[in-house]
Amino acid sequence: MHTRALAATLVALLTLPLTSLAQVRIGVVASATGPTALVGIPQKNTVPLLPKQAGDLKIEYISLDDASDPTQTVTAFKKLISEDHVDAIIGPTGSPNSMSVLQFAAESGTPMLAPVGAASVVLPMTEQKQWAFKTTQNTDIIAQALVRDMVKRGIHTVGFIGFADAYGDDWYQVFSKLAQANGLKMTVAERYQRTDSSVTGQALKLLAAKPDAVLVAGTGGAAALPQITLVQQGYRGQFYQTHGAALPAFLKLGGKAVDGTILAASLMLVLPEVPDSNPSKPIAQDYIQRYQAMYGERPATFGANVYDAGLLLRHAIPIAAKTAQPGTPAFRKALRDALEQTHELVATQGVYNMSPADHSGFDQRGRELITVKNGAWTLLK
Repeated sequence: MHTRALAATLVALLTLPLTSLAQVRIGVVASATGPTALVGIPQKNTVPLLPKQAGDLKIEYISLDDASDPTQTVTAFKKLISEDHVDAIIGPTGSPNSMSVLQFAAESGTPMLAPVGAASVVLPMTEQKQWAFKTTQNTDIIAQALVRDMVKRGIHTVGFIGFADAYGDDWYQVFSKLAQANGLKMTVAERYQRTDSSVTGQALKLLAAKPDAVLVAGTGGAAALPQITLVQQGYRGQFYQTHGAALPAFLKLGGKAVDGTILAASLMLVLPEVPDSNPSKPIAQDYIQRYQAMYGERPATFGANVYDAGLLLRHAIPIAAKTAQPGTPAFRKALRDALEQTHELVATQGVYNMSPADHSGFDQRGRELITVKNGAWTLLK
């Protein structure tokens, strides 16, 4: 009887539809430690909130920490691809880290959804970048809003200080072209490292140039350092920040020095002020409530970048499964193609419309013009 029962069980398992047994494996690389941890921690924390199923397929997530080190990012990517045989990878956290693994995503034919700021991860489109997608607003969308505000305020000269890496490079290239096209003169451009504890030298050069406004291209708490230094040295012009500054650490470290700052960023920063008609508002509210219930605090927008990656994959996986089985090169290729066909997908920070030429997909619905007032984010009206 025992043998017959076992045989019957095996027959039943073998006759089950393949989709009921199939499972999609998604790798996640986040900088939960190291200099970029303030960005990476909410991303890592978001993983348990990602969709567990897409259509008939269950999803398993394998999360690794690269300690903010591009070398460790490469190691983590290779492990996820060659040992864990993942179908896609969400991450890594930093723009330099993402640039370091583009070739490995392309060589293995593994879609990569990068929750980073630098548009250079997906632009200009190349053979390698065909496998990379980006879940944050491209630099030009954010920069256009800032430049428009500068022109409206009668600003003529702008000083720039940004990270000496892919994020800062991308912002300098995009902003300098937009500024010139709109009659703004960039008087001085300075750089600093993410780990720097002082930017006095750079600040003195900016102060000497006497620009009407200063744009800081940094992330998190590190974005506050140049602004604090300039205020202490007596600068009284208008400060602008990129969406990389959208962290509580920026407000906490900056204190009164960052009041009046203007940035263009996710609607999540000012969600109560966003009209209920915004299609992203209920999705962002749901994500925030679930995150708060699990961790007792609001998530940073960087966590939402990972959450949106999960929504994109949930949409694309059933489409890819129509033509291939998870765990195969054919499925990864079909998944990449399905992501490119994303149309009007509403997520926490905007609406995605992707194409072979556009692997970010955000338009103006993915940004709000925001200021800092009394130590809090406020919609700029």
